[in-house]
Amino acid sequence: MEKTLIILKPDALQRGLAGRIITRFEEKGFQVVAMKQMLVSRELAEKHYAVHREKPFYPRLVSYITSSPVIVMVLQAINAIAVSRKMMGATFGSKAEPGTIRGDFGLSNSFNLIHGSDSPEAAAFEIGLYFKPDELLRFERAGERWIYDMSGSTPE
Repeated sequence: MEKTLIILKPDALQRGLAGRIITRFEEKGFQVVAMKQMLVSRELAEKHYAVHREKPFYPRLVSYITSSPVIVMVLQAINAIAVSRKMMGATFGSKAEPGTIRGDFGLSNSFNLIHGSDSPEAAAFEIGLYFKPDELLRFERAGERWIYDMSGSTPE
């Protein structure tokens, strides 16, 4: 199982879309292993977005993510990163396909509703920024055998 960090950004919460977005991940079969609502501090935002520090949009990005509460989650699934990014859609809502989170709920090229880790390395780094190891829950879901085909040697 792979883990990914998902952030429901300020516009998702301000627009009352958090429940609908979380539901999409749960209905797909993702397991929520950690979740909290929080205000992102400037210091945390600067650490998270350090790779963008020299880009012209960096100040707006930090201002945006710190402007209002967010929900941060750790989701777990087989191929969690690739599947969640496909569900999110293109970065800019105006270019995202219908059926994706950004395609269904977004028009802005600045406010893009959601963040998801883009690689296993990024996921590990980002999860460590927002959660302590003991905040990630390990539990077996009763319906797990109906999400993955468990008849072989590895879940499919």
